[in-house]
Amino acid sequence: MQKLIAILNVIAWAGFWAFGYIALTSDTAGSSLTIAALLAALGGGIGIVAWLWLVRHSEATGYAKPAKQVPREHHRQPEGQA
Repeated sequence: MQKLIAILNVIAWAGFWAFGYIALTSDTAGSSLTIAALLAALGGGIGIVAWLWLVRHSEATGYAKPAKQVPREHHRQPEGQA
C-alpha cells in the first residue's frame, strides 16, 4: 500500500508543477487558466495528503525516527516533583 501511495505522491506533485506552470503562463482571457489552476490545486492537495500519510506510516513502522515533540502541559510533571 505504501508503494501505491508513494507513486500517487509523485504523480500528484508532477501534476501540481505542470499545471501550475500552465496556469502561470497561460493567457488570462481563456478558461484554460481556471482549469489549470484547479488541477494544480488538486495535485498540490493530493500531494500533501499523500506525503503526510507516508511520513506517518514511516514513523509508525520504525523506518524513520518519530518527530521530537514538546509534551503537552497535562503530561509534564510540576516543578519540584521527581
